[in-house]
Amino acid sequence: MADDSLFLIDIDRILREKAPEKSKRIPKFVVSYLKRIVHQEELNTFLRESHGKTGVDFLKASLDFLDTKLVVKGEENLPADGLCTFVSNHPLGGQDGLALGYVLGTHYEGKVKYLVNDLLMNLHGLAPLCIPINKTGRQAKDFPAMVKAGFESDNHIIMFPAGLCSRRQKGIIRDLEWKKTFITKSVETRRYVVPIHFEGRNSNFFYNLANLSKRLGIKFNIAMLYLADEMFKNAHKTFTITIGKPIPWQTFDKSKSAGEWAQHVKEMVYQL
Repeated sequence: MADDSLFLIDIDRILREKAPEKSKRIPKFVVSYLKRIVHQEELNTFLRESHGKTGVDFLKASLDFLDTKLVVKGEENLPADGLCTFVSNHPLGGQDGLALGYVLGTHYEGKVKYLVNDLLMNLHGLAPLCIPINKTGRQAKDFPAMVKAGFESDNHIIMFPAGLCSRRQKGIIRDLEWKKTFITKSVETRRYVVPIHFEGRNSNFFYNLANLSKRLGIKFNIAMLYLADEMFKNAHKTFTITIGKPIPWQTFDKSKSAGEWAQHVKEMVYQL
C-alpha cells in the first residue's frame, strides 16, 4: 500500500536522529545556514502544494515550480519497439534528472525507472519511478537483486552512469568515470543503449568546493549538501537535451571490456 503521508524536509529532526548527542551542541546559526542552503522553506511549500501528484505528473510540477524550459533535439531517435537503457551525463544534480524523467516518461507513458540514490525515495511523488541505490546501508545485500529486477522489467531504465554530478578538472566540466553496470545489464537483458547529452552547469562555487574537499581528503561528499542551492540557482533557465541514435546491445562485444565500452559511450554523449 502506498504511503501518501506528506514528507517534509526537517533539518532539526535529521540532526537529532543522525547525531542525537551532538545535535544539542550545534550552534543555531549553523542549523539556520543548513536550512537556508537546502531551501527547506521553499521546498516544503512545493511539497505541500504538489502533494498527491506522482510519477510524470510530479516531475511536471517540479519543472514548473523551477520555471524550467526544455529544448529536446533528436526525439525521432527514441525507439518505438524494444526496451532501452537511457544514459546521460549528469551536469546539474537537479533539473537534469527531473527533465529526463519527464521527457522520457511522457514519451513512454510512464514506463520508466530511474536508478537513483535511495534518499530520493523520501519524495513520495518520485518514488514510483525509482529503483533505490544504497550500497552501504541495510539494502546493500539487496542491491544486485533490485538492479536485476529493474532491468528484467518492462520499464525503460534511466541512468547517470557517473553516479556523481559532473566535476571541473583542469578547467573542463565533465562527468567522472562512468560505471559499467549499464553495459553489462543492457547486454544481459538485450536492451538498446540510448546516449543523451544534457547541456548545463553548476556554479563555480560548487566546483571549487568539490575540488577543495577532494584535496583535503574529506570522504563525505560535502558538495552534495549544496545541490538544492544549485537547483535554485539554475531556476528560470532553458536547457537543451540531445538524444543520440540507439546503440544495439550486440555492439558491446568482446573487442572491449565492459568498462572500456562504458567510457566509449560516455565519449559519444559528449560528441552529441
